Amino acid sequence: MRVVSGDLRGRRFSPPDSFSARPTTDFAKENLFNVLANFIDFESIKVLDIFSGTGSITYEMVSRGCTDVTSVEMNFHHQKFIAKTIAEFGIKDKARSIKADAFKFLQATTETYDLIFADPPFDLERASQLPDIIVERHLLKPDGIFILEHSGAGKYNAHPNFVQTRSYGKVNFTFFKDDKRIAN
Repeated sequence: MRVVSGDLRGRRFSPPDSFSARPTTDFAKENLFNVLANFIDFESIKVLDIFSGTGSITYEMVSRGCTDVTSVEMNFHHQKFIAKTIAEFGIKDKARSIKADAFKFLQATTETYDLIFADPPFDLERASQLPDIIVERHLLKPDGIFILEHSGAGKYNAHPNFVQTRSYGKVNFTFFKDDKRIAN
């Protein structure tokens, strides 16, 4: 696997064969970041990457200039791999890795984020609850975006906070905003 763009472009990271994570494909990742580049200043945002798996999205965010990225992964081995890769890439001052259940983390955090990215297992039934949890807890800053990666089986266009879905092969990214949030 590799970082597809930015300061870390071309840097490779190789999770062990025993990893159960399904990483976002380079093709899907590159297209997602091309979309994001049109309306996000990566250097000024605070990012939460939940269900981080290999940490691929975390590395891409930092590579593009993000200086405040939190990666949350429940699997001990995956989280240790992410922390090790963050150290090897020399980005410990910009990214941190936390071992935690994503749902419990979302319920406990008092932080708000400009962008929250979630890549839960495609067969995780509770994944459909993520948009509601994030909106109800007001975890997005004004104009913040929540992106849920999912299979084609997930349909979210009826959700009141739905913005759009982008499909790249078997990978779908659905964007949500907390339009009802009142800025402090």
